[in-house]
Amino acid sequence: MNWIDKLEKKLGRYAIRNLMYYIIILYAVGYVVQLFAPEFYASYLSLDVIAILHGQIWRLFTFMIFPPSSGLFWFLISLYLYYSIGRTLEYQWGTFRFNLYFFTGVLLHIVGAFVSQFIFGVNLGQYFGTYWLNNSLFLAFAATYPDMQFMLFFILPIKAKVLGIIYGIYFGVEIVAGFLAEHLTINMLIGLSRIGIVVHPAYSLMALLSLGNFILFFFGMKSMHRYSPKEIHRRRTYVRSVKQGERSANTHKCAICGRTEKDGENLEFRVCSKCNGYYEYCQEHLFTHTHVR
Repeated sequence: MNWIDKLEKKLGRYAIRNLMYYIIILYAVGYVVQLFAPEFYASYLSLDVIAILHGQIWRLFTFMIFPPSSGLFWFLISLYLYYSIGRTLEYQWGTFRFNLYFFTGVLLHIVGAFVSQFIFGVNLGQYFGTYWLNNSLFLAFAATYPDMQFMLFFILPIKAKVLGIIYGIYFGVEIVAGFLAEHLTINMLIGLSRIGIVVHPAYSLMALLSLGNFILFFFGMKSMHRYSPKEIHRRRTYVRSVKQGERSANTHKCAICGRTEKDGENLEFRVCSKCNGYYEYCQEHLFTHTHVR
């Protein structure tokens, strides 16, 4: 039994079922806030480390309402996508493990914001909302269901593992570039900025820590293969076959009259060796039935 199994045994009853349902509600609230009072989130709800240190503790939780997209169409698509991903992972891993993965991401996101502030003096947490949380969910899905297909731009079919590799390369460049910022040329910095990469060690450190739940679960734990779709299907099939075997072994039923050993203590059943297949008969019908050919 690994540490997650032990933790689940102690805390499993506190896990939140259908967690993504509540996260989607938070995103919907955040979308309304962004729509009608966009400055309110930055002023009172974002993960602003300086404000938290001055007593605004609620920001450790309220930053999670930041919606994954600002446009209504893409916002609705994002809600559907992340809800489907979260529900699938919860079904595949179990409620407790999915809760642990998600809230580990939340915790590391907060840690990343504080570390960036204390080491580099840069208050980055207020600018990222739930960006890294959503990315870690997608990476987890791609690693668990590598052959699942998405319709890119609703036209091009592409497998989850391909998108996961593209995301992984992008985040890898994003993280490494920040730590090597002093050694990059002006043209390289401009090129990276054009594809949305902010070259700064504080940014890289926060990105690395925020994706730490994916790194921890999929690269630091040898037991994660237990939760792959193939392995779980194999175990479920085995358990189902064992239960069916136990039922057939414990319950005898006459193929003619339908009586079982529960209908009488003195009833005896035998399998007919002349019938084509596995057919049981009570003593009354064992020698009088028509053989199945």
